[in-house]
Amino acid sequence: MDIWSTLSDTFLDWESMKAVLPEMLKVGLVNTLILAAASVVLGTVLGLIVAVIGLSRRRWLRWPAKVYTDIFRGLPAILTILLIGQGLSPITRHWWGPNPYPLGILALSLIAAAYIGEIFRSGIQSVEKGQLEAARALGFTYTSGMWLVVIPQGVRRVLPALVNQFIALVKDSSLVYFLGLLASQRELFRIGQDAAATNGNLSPLLLAGIFYLIITVPLTHLVNHFDNRLREGRPTAELEVEELVHADHR
Repeated sequence: MDIWSTLSDTFLDWESMKAVLPEMLKVGLVNTLILAAASVVLGTVLGLIVAVIGLSRRRWLRWPAKVYTDIFRGLPAILTILLIGQGLSPITRHWWGPNPYPLGILALSLIAAAYIGEIFRSGIQSVEKGQLEAARALGFTYTSGMWLVVIPQGVRRVLPALVNQFIALVKDSSLVYFLGLLASQRELFRIGQDAAATNGNLSPLLLAGIFYLIITVPLTHLVNHFDNRLREGRPTAELEVEELVHADHR
């Protein structure tokens, strides 16, 4: 009985949860979503650039993309965030003051770009070579064939992996608290941690975990839905070439 009572006091202090709930909703949840959404947008753009450069026919272009990917995938996320957030702070301070928020987004975006670039690269390489050949036969240049025919198909095939990356960014956004965010910039984890330290129990942290689950679990099921739809679809090479031919005749 004492064990259950101790666990209840540690993790299920409803008053502590109730006290911190408004701040988690108005501040923590909003900032977590902003960090994740901004990072995935910027990371997706950079990742697509990295993927295209990595698939270039020119070796001097492929190597920088490979080095970038190896570095940002090989370093721990917290180390990257600290190096960028603290290392670039003296340079960027005259732009937005001591605010670490933009540098946190930049660090998360650079990390995401390395993973998203590999996702895009695998998706593009999975497209049958006949697709590009068919596009060239219809009068597309190599560049236009890649951007208008091959890359869109590759992106469509990796949508589940991209959603998975967004889920990872939602969780990694908690690491930005190491940069010392302002009170109005705190995300879910930092608010839960501060409240747990003040109240002397872990109930606010458990509440923060529940919020993370509310965000990530539906996204996980969305990934499975996308994956099933793509598996049940008809992305065969013959149908795609046929669509190109019909589009050309129209």
